[in-house]
Amino acid sequence: MQELLKIIAKGLVEKPDEVTVTMDEPKDDGSVVYHLHVAEEDMGRVIGKQGRIAKAIRVVMRAAATRSNEKVIVEID
Repeated sequence: MQELLKIIAKGLVEKPDEVTVTMDEPKDDGSVVYHLHVAEEDMGRVIGKQGRIAKAIRVVMRAAATRSNEKVIVEID
């Protein structure tokens, strides 16, 4: 899941070397929080107008997680 998020983000930004993904320990309900970190000037590219790209990233990640019976939350930092 981390690699999928990293690949998606690297395709959107101008500085793909600065893309990092960290993962928190699973919560009590079984959900896992992934933190996406990008360069400050690439933040707008990842969020998009009115958050549309961020929502799309979250939808893709949830769909991928559903295939493996996981719950995923994506935070963009």
